[in-house]
Amino acid sequence: MSDICSKNHDLAERLLSRFLRYAKTYSESSSEKADSGIMPSTPQQKEMASLLNAELCGLGLKNVTTTADCYTYAFLEASAGREKDEPFCLIAHIDTSEETSGKNVQPVVHKNYDGSVIQLKNSVVHDPASDKELAAAAKQRETIITSDGTTLLGADDKAGVAEIVTAVEYLVKNPQIPHGAIEILFSPDEETGHGMDRVPLELLKSKYAYTVDGGTIGELETECFNAYKSTVSFTGKPKHTGTARPDMVNAVTMACTFLSYLPKNEVPEATDGRQGFYAPMSIEGSMEDAKVVLFLRDFSQEGMEERKRTVEMAASLVERSCGGHVSVEHTLQYKNMHDVMQKNPAVVERLVKAYRNCGMEPVFPPIRGGTDGSRLSEMGIPTPNIFTGGHNFHSRYEWASLEQMVKATEVLVELASNK
Repeated sequence: MSDICSKNHDLAERLLSRFLRYAKTYSESSSEKADSGIMPSTPQQKEMASLLNAELCGLGLKNVTTTADCYTYAFLEASAGREKDEPFCLIAHIDTSEETSGKNVQPVVHKNYDGSVIQLKNSVVHDPASDKELAAAAKQRETIITSDGTTLLGADDKAGVAEIVTAVEYLVKNPQIPHGAIEILFSPDEETGHGMDRVPLELLKSKYAYTVDGGTIGELETECFNAYKSTVSFTGKPKHTGTARPDMVNAVTMACTFLSYLPKNEVPEATDGRQGFYAPMSIEGSMEDAKVVLFLRDFSQEGMEERKRTVEMAASLVERSCGGHVSVEHTLQYKNMHDVMQKNPAVVERLVKAYRNCGMEPVFPPIRGGTDGSRLSEMGIPTPNIFTGGHNFHSRYEWASLEQMVKATEVLVELASNK
């Protein structure tokens, strides 16, 4: 059984230092630019990729390269006697969500956290009374990392990036640990849903992979949402408001009416577990033209088809009741990877063995979202997801546990060393 944390305190310190450095590196992505085909969607992602490229080169990895689209690839050769092991790929994304600012992140480290209320800037409060995962971390006196309250932290997915690099560094510095070959891939624009749009499959030798992009310790994710983006466009008949009656049609009113027709109890803030939802992401426009962008999420394909029909029905009702014209465009974002995992049980079994060797019994919550692994699984490379120790992603309330991050690093070392 591996326990590199207790045997090597330096690993935890190096992991923390690396994560703090990555968190401070601005790499927020832009959905608008990514949707228009720009990759990477922001120039700051190139800076993050450059930092990682230099670090991987410094560790002596082979074939280190960053593509024009900002994917950073590296190859760790197998140790002597393990050259015939089938290689696998470790993946994490370098961008952070635009939902909360990721610029000028100032991480705050709370060592031996005792469960007291943490008060940060912008009236951000971390209270274990309302955060069961934080309360659990307090019982273990874990080291907690937060932002200063003005930004997100960026553990999604800087924690995963730091864990991969630290695990690889550990293997390089401990050549007595036998391991097979490992490929590393750091991707841009995962948060925009475009992380695998231009993935350099020609570089990959691996037939399977693992994303390190999950949440709390012990989670092993093999199932995710089916995901569509629905763009609903409204065309009105504008007219001077003083003489609007009876023939003006206001596209803004059409858009608002459309949203009112969607099920009120099937939104992200009212659902959990295996429940799907309709998520209004943006609304914009004028009396002449307006647009609503929705994210549709469901674990079953049958449920997703029903959601698409509901959107189309609501659009039709608006057209009939308000006048004007409504059009709907559905765009696939990613599919549930569950079927792919069931057809490739050995990929998950190997990961389960690594968890158990690190003293954890894995739990299998469905991902209420998606990962680059969801897309990669569609492409024929089964890719389950590993926890990172991060929590409350995409918000100023985000935090990470150093001990959980170390445990994720242990899992990666076990994956490499076990046959």
